[in-house]
Amino acid sequence: MYAAITLFVFMCLAATTHADHHQPCHAPNMTGFMSVLALKGELKAYGAFTYDSMGKKLRFRSNESHPVNTSMGLDLLMFFDEGIFYEIDSKNQSCEKKTLQCSQHPLDIPDDATFMSTANGGSPSIEGEGLKVNVWTGSMADLKGHYSMSVTMGCLPVWTFYFHESSSFFVSLTEVELEIKDPDLLVVPSFCLAQPLEETPEGTVNSFLNEFM
Repeated sequence: MYAAITLFVFMCLAATTHADHHQPCHAPNMTGFMSVLALKGELKAYGAFTYDSMGKKLRFRSNESHPVNTSMGLDLLMFFDEGIFYEIDSKNQSCEKKTLQCSQHPLDIPDDATFMSTANGGSPSIEGEGLKVNVWTGSMADLKGHYSMSVTMGCLPVWTFYFHESSSFFVSLTEVELEIKDPDLLVVPSFCLAQPLEETPEGTVNSFLNEFM
């Protein structure tokens, strides 16, 4: 399975498609669930997310509302335009405030992404049995890797493969709704407001994706 997935994404990245009429779109506001799976089979994280497309804000909470046997528990609040994020520990009423060096994440297509193809999952000829997606690929200069992202015709991300020099993983979204159900999740908790910005060690690149590497 690992070899098959690797071959598939390599073909995606190696393909050359000239489609100037395809421009990267931007996902709307969303609430749903995200799973992160290492390509060797380990479930790294599963949890609820809330995404503000206009404000460029993301909250991801794993092992909270739907506990599963994963290798990590995360509560992240990210402000991409401001270049900061918080690692939150609600149980202990504490948090860490850090600089965000890379704003790439699996809920939006990067502006410099390259359109590769349109693909049909399942059966496009049977009503309700197929899903048509656009496949976008690109490199991650800050993270020294590549990605292949599939989104619906309405610009809803479905799944993304990330290939990094030290690790590779697969992100999928489920139960997506086009609204922000709880806006308070995108507000900095009161116990984090006075938190100072931590210094970033030289050579460290903080990003949403780095949390899984």
